[in-house]
Amino acid sequence: MLKNKTFGSALIIAGTTIGAGMLAMPLTSAGIGFGYTVLLLVGLWALLVYSGLLFVEVYQTADRLNDGVATLAEKYFGITGRVLATFSLLILLYALSAAYITGGGSLLSGLPTAFGFESLSSELSIILFTVVLGAFVVVGTKGVDGATRILFIGKLIAFAFVLFMMLPKVSVDNLMALPLDYAFVISAAPIFFTSFGFHIIMGSVNSYLDGSVTQFRKAILIGTAIPLIAYLIWQLATHGVLSQNEFVQLLQADPTLNGLVNATRQITNSQIMGEIVRVFSALALITSFLGVMLGVFEGLGDLFKRYKLPHNRLTLTIAAFTPPLAFALYYPEGFIAALSYAGLLCAFYCLILPIGLAWKTRQANPNLPYRVIGGNVTLVIAFVIGVAIMIVPFLIQAGYLPAVAG
Repeated sequence: MLKNKTFGSALIIAGTTIGAGMLAMPLTSAGIGFGYTVLLLVGLWALLVYSGLLFVEVYQTADRLNDGVATLAEKYFGITGRVLATFSLLILLYALSAAYITGGGSLLSGLPTAFGFESLSSELSIILFTVVLGAFVVVGTKGVDGATRILFIGKLIAFAFVLFMMLPKVSVDNLMALPLDYAFVISAAPIFFTSFGFHIIMGSVNSYLDGSVTQFRKAILIGTAIPLIAYLIWQLATHGVLSQNEFVQLLQADPTLNGLVNATRQITNSQIMGEIVRVFSALALITSFLGVMLGVFEGLGDLFKRYKLPHNRLTLTIAAFTPPLAFALYYPEGFIAALSYAGLLCAFYCLILPIGLAWKTRQANPNLPYRVIGGNVTLVIAFVIGVAIMIVPFLIQAGYLPAVAG
């Protein structure tokens, strides 16, 4: 199994999925309550698995195994499709990677304090995080696969320890809390949406699996089931150990990943527990960061090849890492903001785009071997939901919806 590409691809999908979105969940769901958080998670999981399988359907018509999503968009929607796909992908990935670098730097800066040393400066932490982990991405999909397998094991061990410490402290009364404002459920949707944004690596996974529809489907189903289970247990632990009001107050005092670590330490009265949460958070960020940056390389490589620009590893490395690193260095407080607007772009790239591609694919190729269940009616329903999620950030900004707690 360790050499099985389907298993490796599933872990890449799971590793890409379980990242900053998961870590931001307690920051955004504290005021929602456990029950409605579960409904939101399961609903978004089903929606995004559906759209991921649409990519499997569309990739049956790819001319080459290494075609990117933007190339497929150009095939069915012309140059306009390529521009929209490329723009949405790169801005989405730059926003996500900037959030991950910011969060990773925040966690790394506080690490020396666990050993009695002074914390690192945020700038140095951000640069170290980017340079060390970026090396795996530069190697390519095999490098990310190998690193993800090792890190995923460490992440599972740390996660198991976190749950072992927190689950015995769960109170049923805390889990029964209702939303402080039911509109919070809608406001949180774009941020939660990014928690299943594995679609950014569809081209890389398809190529890695040599275009096998069966393996591609299995990788998506297995790779998304792991995060869903982890998210539900994580929410059970974080919502169950503290009353809703106390939870909200703690996170409002410091709405960062470091704040989450400190809140966990205070909840459990354990210094060790706080540091284990830091380790788990770091591993979750790292695996997601690797997957996202792999997507950046894929998108840039597809773009540069199309316009005959230099697309060697050095050129792609500079183009991939410079924008998110600059954002993280000069706008370090943008963790939640980046994820919120990434959710808007994620809704387009991970839902609207595959729906459009599937619609055109079915018109041009009515007898494809594999077709996602649900027919065109399901495509329309999913499209409406995607548009609704995209306008949520603007409704929050206009004051029609409340900003989520944290």
